[in-house]
Amino acid sequence: MARSDFKFSVKKRVRYAEIDAQAVVFNSRYLEYFDIGITEYWRAAGVYDRWPANDSPEFHVARAEVDYKAPILLDEEIDICVRCSRVGRSSMTFLFELHGAGKDDLRATGLEVSVHVEEARGATSPVPDEFVNLFEAFEQTSLRA
Repeated sequence: MARSDFKFSVKKRVRYAEIDAQAVVFNSRYLEYFDIGITEYWRAAGVYDRWPANDSPEFHVARAEVDYKAPILLDEEIDICVRCSRVGRSSMTFLFELHGAGKDDLRATGLEVSVHVEEARGATSPVPDEFVNLFEAFEQTSLRA
């Protein structure tokens, strides 16, 4: 996917605690970077404005994938690119790319599927239309499967 396919990105600097003995970002940190990206994506889409008291719809991660392309090193700045690509009945699919800041040098790609639930340990339930509408307006396209 081209970097230009992402309307949203957030910049992040790699810290010492995020690297391994070779001064390369440790593999599990990529999922943390995706979490930072999705949090800021939701903010940019208006989720936190609409549900400011942390009472937004509840989602659990059902699937997460990372494909490593090139190392990310200590003190580098990266851009975490995020987009919602699909909304099903009870799930939302998000795509991620990590690039060197301001560059089109792909370091990793990722995918995350989040499932809407009624309560923390509840069964899945449909993604609320109002929630989907925020993401469709932000992406300027239909996301419903």
